[in-house]
Amino acid sequence: MPLPTRPARPTALPVTLLLATALMTAGLTSCSALSPFNTCDDTAVRLKDLRSQSILNSTPEGATALRGLDSVDSRCIDDTGDAWLYAARVYAFPGSRQEVVDFYRTTAKADGWRLQHDPSDPDTPETTAGLCFTKGGDGDALLLSVQFTTARDLKFEYDYDAGPEFDLGSGFEIEVGSETDGAKVGCFD
Repeated sequence: MPLPTRPARPTALPVTLLLATALMTAGLTSCSALSPFNTCDDTAVRLKDLRSQSILNSTPEGATALRGLDSVDSRCIDDTGDAWLYAARVYAFPGSRQEVVDFYRTTAKADGWRLQHDPSDPDTPETTAGLCFTKGGDGDALLLSVQFTTARDLKFEYDYDAGPEFDLGSGFEIEVGSETDGAKVGCFD
């Protein structure tokens, strides 16, 4: 004798209602239900602010921007799970790395930047490690780094042929960066 069949309980309606409620809650609270990370959406104003930082155009006397890399490179990168904004310039300088360090220690401090030191590596000289500064507070925080670079580094990072004259002095890159929401960030967090 065949067993009696019982009508199947519909599950589509409760699942649909649950999903709709979750999406509506995320929309009303301005939170993303899909990703807890910041993205590059709506960052044009913040990028413009980074590009306009005067420190990007402040250089030791004799420093020159490289032809083809002579404008501010600014971008939002979100390939690491959380977006990061930056504006950067690359310069060739015929003097020493110590002259670059001394210039930015003075110039950045005068512009309100605070020098940070790497607590895990205090013995590495700044002429090797570069410099890192912070400025602002939560909501408008910025990070400034000055890093030394070589023609080989530029070829790898930018596919740029700087030529051997670039390595005769102290090539360096200066970058101002921030979280997309301006959250406070430290150099060595």
